[in-house]
Amino acid sequence: MLPDIRIAIVVDPKLPPAFVANTVSAIGIGMGAKMPLLGAERLSDRAGRTTDIVSNRPVLILQADGQTIRQIMLKALNQPEERAIVPFPGFARSLHDYADYQRSFPQRDLNEEVIDGLGLAGPAKWVRSLTGSLKLLR
Repeated sequence: MLPDIRIAIVVDPKLPPAFVANTVSAIGIGMGAKMPLLGAERLSDRAGRTTDIVSNRPVLILQADGQTIRQIMLKALNQPEERAIVPFPGFARSLHDYADYQRSFPQRDLNEEVIDGLGLAGPAKWVRSLTGSLKLLR
């Protein structure tokens, strides 16, 4: 039986569609890397074709402005749960090499950064407490 884990990705709906897609996909990769139990499995169809699976639970894509996303992130970081917290800071979009992001990140204060998106995965009650008032991205 799978643990009671909930997944939510919050993104700023004012971003252009390509940025929304990029933000959500990058966050999804980070969450899957942190919590492989979300999808590190393979399944085979009747003909024996084996693929890697998508997430083994629903992924809610919610919307909020950057300030709200930052507030949720800061609140989440202060809670000692077994969880994944994956922010997508706006400055990352201007960096095209991960090594540059790694070097830049320690010089930044996430409380002062625009946060374009945030992924949360953890106990359902914890994720709901942080995102329960947000609307689905449409």
